[in-house]
Amino acid sequence: MRAFLIALASFAAGAAQAGLPYTTNQYDEDIPTQESVLGFASGQEIVSPAETLTYFNALRDAAPNRMRIVEYAQSWEGRPLVYGVLASEENMARLDEIHQGLDMLADGSEVKGRRVQMVRELPAVVWLGHSVHGNEIGPMDSALGLAYHLLAAEDDPRVDAIFENTIVIIDPAQNPDGRALFVSNFERARGLEIQGARYAAERNEPWPGGRANHALFDLNRDWFTPSQPETRGKVKAVQRWNPVVVVDAHEMGSDQTYFFPPAAPPFNPQLTQSSREGQFIIGEQIGDAFDKEGIAYFTRETFDNLYPGYGDMWPALRGAVAMTFEQASARGLIYDRPNGETLTYEETVRSQFLATLTTAYTVASNKERFLRAYAEDRASAVKENQSVADRFTVIDLAVRTSQAEALAKKLTDQGIAVQRLDAGTTVCGIDYEAGALVVDRAQPSGRLARTLLDRNTPMADDFIQAQEDRRARGLGHELYDVTAWSMPLMDGVSFGTCQRVPAGALEAWSQPKPTGELAEAAFGYALPWTDTGQARLLVAALRDGLRGATTDEAFTQGTTVFPRGTVVFSVGRNGDDLQERLSALLAEHGGELIPMQTSWVDEGPHFGSSSFQDVTMPKVAMAWGMGTSYLSTGSSRYVLERRLGIPVTPIRVQHMGVADLTRYDVLLVPETQRQMPQILGGGGAAAIKEFAEEGGVVIGIGSALGAFGPDDLDLLSLQTEERLSEKEAIDRGSESKVPGTELWSEEDYRDAIRSGSERPDRVPGVLLNADANPDHFLSAGYQEAVALFRGSTIYAPLQEDQGTNVFTYKGADEV
Repeated sequence: MRAFLIALASFAAGAAQAGLPYTTNQYDEDIPTQESVLGFASGQEIVSPAETLTYFNALRDAAPNRMRIVEYAQSWEGRPLVYGVLASEENMARLDEIHQGLDMLADGSEVKGRRVQMVRELPAVVWLGHSVHGNEIGPMDSALGLAYHLLAAEDDPRVDAIFENTIVIIDPAQNPDGRALFVSNFERARGLEIQGARYAAERNEPWPGGRANHALFDLNRDWFTPSQPETRGKVKAVQRWNPVVVVDAHEMGSDQTYFFPPAAPPFNPQLTQSSREGQFIIGEQIGDAFDKEGIAYFTRETFDNLYPGYGDMWPALRGAVAMTFEQASARGLIYDRPNGETLTYEETVRSQFLATLTTAYTVASNKERFLRAYAEDRASAVKENQSVADRFTVIDLAVRTSQAEALAKKLTDQGIAVQRLDAGTTVCGIDYEAGALVVDRAQPSGRLARTLLDRNTPMADDFIQAQEDRRARGLGHELYDVTAWSMPLMDGVSFGTCQRVPAGALEAWSQPKPTGELAEAAFGYALPWTDTGQARLLVAALRDGLRGATTDEAFTQGTTVFPRGTVVFSVGRNGDDLQERLSALLAEHGGELIPMQTSWVDEGPHFGSSSFQDVTMPKVAMAWGMGTSYLSTGSSRYVLERRLGIPVTPIRVQHMGVADLTRYDVLLVPETQRQMPQILGGGGAAAIKEFAEEGGVVIGIGSALGAFGPDDLDLLSLQTEERLSEKEAIDRGSESKVPGTELWSEEDYRDAIRSGSERPDRVPGVLLNADANPDHFLSAGYQEAVALFRGSTIYAPLQEDQGTNVFTYKGADEV
């Protein structure tokens, strides 16, 4: 349909529409309009990722001295991710010099007294990111309109100032795969007339929708991981340009208006006052521009500045003034609001265009202020952390080595310097026999490092008290997202902090390269079950056809203790080329294998004991589609396939009853949605239960456990707990008259209005310590663990005749 519409528009138009439909500027005719290239004007149709590239290329070709296009990544589906660099001809000719100068400002030093001169001479970089969620459609179209306006507008003093004092980076499509899915769904549902009804098919997407990327990740929460190719490329590009202001342009619910900063509390304690002031400077200017155009907006509500995974927070923690813009989404070309008004797609594009143009102009008008603030933010991160008691984070390389090394890579990928400590060095009374990784918080990215590595990121006391007051009044908290993310805790590494480390024992960290060296062994090789690196190696060995056996009991040979879960590959079961095959796998995947010259053990079970069981490559199926959380299905499949190398067969929930589950060993059920039981149906529920009863392994994540309880599949004796209360709620029954109640205090009143069954308070996120049951095979590799708890679902402990609680939370003083 799109191709037909474009052809029709090109045929019918005698001449291309000049300029932009939502501005009154005069434009240079040598710069092509969107209509002349794509067949429709800005905001009239929803552009696809391919059309975005086509028009960006056309703009670049028309003004090569003022626009460049850089490809910074490719999506999972092979679509290029690009940004446009827009600068004056003078600045474009000296980009290498500008990069060098901005790097010097960003390195946190005084630059030999040259900072004042550099701030005066260098342009400020403004980074504008659009549509990180693929179904938040307006920002991407506004990016094209802004690029055209900057290149073509005549007699616009805002554009003149922007080119004189700034370089503008426009990232038009941060999530092209999600965008392509949205456009495809929209076009497939399109009919004779555009529909604006809330549940019209063209604006009501089927599962999983276009919000996430191909792997079903929310890219706006991936900045500090960074797990996705789209994020890795973007994080590298932002470091390359050192922008002083970063905008992440989003859309929100269709019944809203427009949000721009200042942000709502709580604020991350690493945000400087200068950064928050920068939001006010820009926000006030956008407010003035919106008032002149009659565009409604709000600030200081809903969207806070705490969680570091966002496109506004990650850049802010490395010195930029970073902001989220949120426009009410048409989710199509029109939306019929309940109040009788119609929100058009063009209106949403216009608002985003005006907000980003005003942002760039405000930075241009205050160029030295923003450059100076960026340099001072980076420098003060070094200075403020030089004498603190927890200046250095020290990560023990003897514990979960591959996870520690993976953490180091994630940090260095984000521009956080990591060093390696020599083996056998003692720091703060601890002897690191295998060496350690060290992160010095006294570095230009120290605010980001502290946020990611600290065990806890505190919120302001007055904000916490306000939330407690709300809770006492029966109201929910005002936190937007998760409140716990300490990377060392989540990665399960052993770490601590110290004020000093011996400088002579440190060297720059670089990712170790597997050698594949493996000594000859007469009996075989043991693979200790200790971390995710070992899991990857085991999967690779099983996929290579090797045969191994494991035990849930530890065993000892001489002074070597092999922990529970160790997998043994014997020469007798695998052939004389075992050493060669395992060496090749080590060279490719890394990991640890210990040669065994004999099967004789001094303690624990022997290899020929029934305590050893064969390990086989699991055949895994996963519940997929409507009824499941797309984020949970995406992350679960990603971990299994991309991190471990285990293929997964996704089976749609509604087809579970007719699928041949006997082909699989494991059925994974991700977090579910409320309609899961209805979509699954009686046949699907019976099939899952039969699969489990016949020996299949069923794994439930989060809310999926509710479907396993007595009320649904009846696979587990799980019972959810209600809110803990010292007083029973009053049971008034259904009579029109009830006995009188004496209320002597506010507390009595709250008890009187409390319903008989309440869920526990909803927790926005906390990392809790847990102990492992050492007698159960599922706890192999763990003595203790850290669990992230979110929400309000609490299960009562399983009784001994119902099952085993493999992990339990630690006591109140340790949890």
